[in-house]
Amino acid sequence: MPRSSFSDNPLLRVSRPVSACSRCRSAKVKCDGKLPACTACEKAGRETECSSANDQFARGKERSYVAALELRIEKLERRLTYARSRKASVYQHETDAPPREPERKDSLATIRAAIHRNAARKRETSDVNSLLSDFGFLSINATTGDFEPSTDMTFARLVLAAASNDTLPDPQSWSLPPRQTALAIAQYYMTNIYSLYPAFPETSLYSVLDQIYMTQDRYIKDHDYWLGYMVLAVGSMAQSQTSQDEHYANGLHFVAEALQHADGALMPGHVAQIRSLILLTQYSMLDPAHFDSWHLIGFTCRAVIDLGFHQDPPTEQMPDKTMLDMRRKMFYCVYSLDRSISMVHARAFCFPDAATHVAWPRPSSFSRRASITGQILSGSEPAFLLFQLRRAQSQWYQILFQSDPTPIHDATSFIWQMCQDMREWADALPSTLPVGMRELFDLEGPHITDYGRVLIFEHTLAYLDRIYEVAHSGRSVAFYTYHDALRVFFMANQFAAVLRDAEDLLLAGVNIPPPHTEHGKPQPPPLPSRPGGPAGDNLERSIACLERTLQLMAKFGQLWANSASLKQSLELSTSDLFARLQMRQQMRQRSPPQTVSPPMPREMRWVGVDVEAMIRGNAGGSRNVKYEQ
Repeated sequence: MPRSSFSDNPLLRVSRPVSACSRCRSAKVKCDGKLPACTACEKAGRETECSSANDQFARGKERSYVAALELRIEKLERRLTYARSRKASVYQHETDAPPREPERKDSLATIRAAIHRNAARKRETSDVNSLLSDFGFLSINATTGDFEPSTDMTFARLVLAAASNDTLPDPQSWSLPPRQTALAIAQYYMTNIYSLYPAFPETSLYSVLDQIYMTQDRYIKDHDYWLGYMVLAVGSMAQSQTSQDEHYANGLHFVAEALQHADGALMPGHVAQIRSLILLTQYSMLDPAHFDSWHLIGFTCRAVIDLGFHQDPPTEQMPDKTMLDMRRKMFYCVYSLDRSISMVHARAFCFPDAATHVAWPRPSSFSRRASITGQILSGSEPAFLLFQLRRAQSQWYQILFQSDPTPIHDATSFIWQMCQDMREWADALPSTLPVGMRELFDLEGPHITDYGRVLIFEHTLAYLDRIYEVAHSGRSVAFYTYHDALRVFFMANQFAAVLRDAEDLLLAGVNIPPPHTEHGKPQPPPLPSRPGGPAGDNLERSIACLERTLQLMAKFGQLWANSASLKQSLELSTSDLFARLQMRQQMRQRSPPQTVSPPMPREMRWVGVDVEAMIRGNAGGSRNVKYEQ
């Protein structure tokens, strides 16, 4: 990969330990560190508020990141105490004491009790939100390692406090499964997940598992414990079908064991920190009830940037090609996770492509090798394919949603080119690719024309049918997470949207020829193969697709509670369409079929998406794309 100019690939500066006083840091102004008060505080007449070095540390010692956090927390606590005292004096006039438990017949007392409970809950929520919002001004430095031994604040605890949801079970009441069971879980992880995200040397995992299961006492580092337990946690959770089965329970206990070593595993300034955060992010994608993947990938990307992994080092600094390949794999694992999580949540990437300069790992570094268990692993070839796919998707996503709002010249050719690139990539997939991985890649797969409507209808229907078969096959293959439930929800909404927009056209099954394009320009993509051939009934297919999609969301709800709410939302949004399709079905059964002429095209309405705002460039910086009729 040739190195481009600095203006095309700006370097992200590595953060340094905090040295400014708290007031200058909050105001985002330069602090000269002058003693006993800095120049900015002197000019503002706030000398007494300047938290200079002489009142926290000995003269000449640089301010510590943790000390700055503690000082900020102390000030926030004083503000919170003052605010609570002010609120208490106000609420005394409203209600001096909580009302007594009302009698059953006293309806007025019941209403007063409910109002008091709601007011108390609102006050508590407001206080917590106010305190947490102040923490948003604190910068996070993933390379600061000078934590004071007298404080309880660590980087790991900050990460877990921000990304944790529900509490985990107590690991003390649980014992490790038999060694053979753990090896089977590790083998599943290596076959289905490591082959996509090779973030650590393969042999290190089995070495760690051997040490964990040895009877004699041996010293094991925290990040090694974390590696072993988190691999077992991800491998167990990936095999779970419901939140009540044994795999789910084992996953919870494995991650609870790993968290006991979080302070050492997530220690800033070490390469092991990136590996540990990658594993925790993978787990969060399988267990959204306990961890937030969006926050975790943000911490992971910050660690990558602070340690400089987003830029290839000079050759003289890293002559070992094996270590350089491992460094590049770790970067692209984080890159792929960031792109996947950001796109499924419709949010901006943690860092743009222009700020990175990392070559691909050597193809020979993805070669197949025999594991310690004596079995041949599936290899890491799918990882290289995944890296290529995420790189292409990243470029399209940034052009469409993260660039300036000026219109794209010849937007139709741009869309067809994207489709052609995806077809060429899919056609180039090796024949030796495992079936589960090929299925995973196949599923990765505006004012628009009639052919565009047919494309959306056929491809979304094919996707929903395919993912339904994968989910009900009973086989635990590849790496499917809660984000796939979000994709199903999005695809089902788009299927319903295009069906509402051109219901008569799509249900009639009219053969729409591809639009004509000039010679040399990308050609429109073909339609997917249809079950039953071209003569298939689109009305029956649409009704079956909506029914199967709701069943699929219900199955996801057995494992992820959030999917149950997605199912309710999808059920509500498609109820009118489903009823109308069933009415059409009943009318067809009562009367002979009639030929329906194709209607005039109408403007498409996307469910939950303001297309006009996106075209104007007012929705997350989306780009103005104009399509031809």
